[in-house]
Amino acid sequence: MPADPTVPSDDQGAAVPRRAAGHGPVPQVTGDPAGSTAPRRAVTPEPTAADGAGMGSAMGWTVLGTLLPGLGLWRSGRRVAGSIVMAVVILLAFGLLAVAVTQRQGTLAIAMNSQVLQWAALALLVIAVAWVIVIGATHLALRPSGATTGQRVAGAALVGGLSFVVAAPLAFGANVAYSASSLVSSVFGEENSSKTLPTITNTVDPWLEKERLNVLILGGDSGTGRSEKVGMRADTVIVASIDTKTGSTTLFSLPRQTARMPFPDDSPLSGYFPNGWYDGRDPKNADYFLNAMYRFAPHYVPEDVLGDTKFLSADIMKISVGEALGLDIDYFVTINMDGFKDIINALGGITVNVNYRVPIGGKTDEKVPPSDWIEPGPNQHLTGRKALWYARGRYGLDDYSRMERQRCVINAVVQQANPQNVLMNFEKIAAAGEKTVITDIPESMVYPMLTLANRVQGTKLRSIVFINGKNGFSTLDPDWALVRKQVKTALKETTKANKKAETSPSASATGTASPSDEPTSVKPSKSAKPKSDDLASECAYNPKN
Repeated sequence: MPADPTVPSDDQGAAVPRRAAGHGPVPQVTGDPAGSTAPRRAVTPEPTAADGAGMGSAMGWTVLGTLLPGLGLWRSGRRVAGSIVMAVVILLAFGLLAVAVTQRQGTLAIAMNSQVLQWAALALLVIAVAWVIVIGATHLALRPSGATTGQRVAGAALVGGLSFVVAAPLAFGANVAYSASSLVSSVFGEENSSKTLPTITNTVDPWLEKERLNVLILGGDSGTGRSEKVGMRADTVIVASIDTKTGSTTLFSLPRQTARMPFPDDSPLSGYFPNGWYDGRDPKNADYFLNAMYRFAPHYVPEDVLGDTKFLSADIMKISVGEALGLDIDYFVTINMDGFKDIINALGGITVNVNYRVPIGGKTDEKVPPSDWIEPGPNQHLTGRKALWYARGRYGLDDYSRMERQRCVINAVVQQANPQNVLMNFEKIAAAGEKTVITDIPESMVYPMLTLANRVQGTKLRSIVFINGKNGFSTLDPDWALVRKQVKTALKETTKANKKAETSPSASATGTASPSDEPTSVKPSKSAKPKSDDLASECAYNPKN
């Protein structure tokens, strides 16, 4: 009889019993094709994607998809989306790399623009968010549909960890960019038409056309509310003269009580001050000392005497101090000494040698004793408050000892403010700088100034402190021709000293103390005394009894 087609049968035509209705499909069975009567068994099911191997693969591809965004999406079957993301990432990375390599100076110069920095901060945040979203989407696309609760928790932990690793540095970079933008826009202003500013045509690398940069550093001893009520008292007057090719730097310090400050004959100021900053009668008149010029001189001249400038007081001092030293002063930087401690704290402090007791507080004239002392010792790490008093303490001491310590502070900051330290503390430094620093350095010169600062670091700084009664200097009747001659000699000495240091492997280029240095004493030189001082020697540990 022919087999009933409605009745299932094996390969030999034997009928296979039907399952009762409602009891599910008939299971597949295995058997001997030769008709063996061996017991039949159910076929073993294939492994599902929810087992350990499937979850491990998903987590591995999630990591790979983090390293190259889009790769995980491509693996999961989202080929179009994954390809687009990978293409954008690769093109962006190679484009930025190509620009950075071929146009490095121009790129960095543009990057110091405040608006560019703001957009960079926003872009970094957007990239961070987009990257985190891609990480999460990649893992969800790859994760097995039947994943257990434990596997889901492990996957979430992986996504969270990868997101943090990616987002944290981008967020830090965005914060640094925003802080830099705020600093650049608030401290370094727009170009102005002051007649004291140099003419710069190459803003990407101005040092190709300018061999020496001279910066006037003013320490403003303002006190609480003083600058608003009676004006700043410029008690610290230092000129930093920098060789732009080598970074060799010489510091010139003028006493605050210097009288008869000159003006050049071709300056508009000479018509208002034909005898210089002097009343023509009494050189001891404190209102005509150098430190009083910042406050009083603008009252005797028109506001536009030096062009359209926001810094008439500083501009007048630039011209006068430049004439006194025989240098063209390019820019000024004013530091409010009350906020100076914030900058030092932002840098993490400075390490200096203390050769004698330095008072904290106190008033000599009123016989008010100091509240504390900085005791002598080598390699002392001073934070903001003590660093401030190390630079300004005067009780029982004269102005010249303070001027000498101030140049050691500048030397310490120059040598110890390395790029890594500045970057890690940039937000604090920027916040302190906005409240403490005023300058006429324009925004377009920020990047060139950073490159120059990098050249200065590691060189041997030299200095001259013009002291009353020493080397022919008199505060009440200065011989400015002699001063200019000494300045020229000092600049040559600095250049010579740095060339010698470059050819001597054992020469120390830092000139500063570090916690690991052994105490250093200085032996007098048998040769003729130079016109300038080597700050590495002058600021070394040489205690005075």
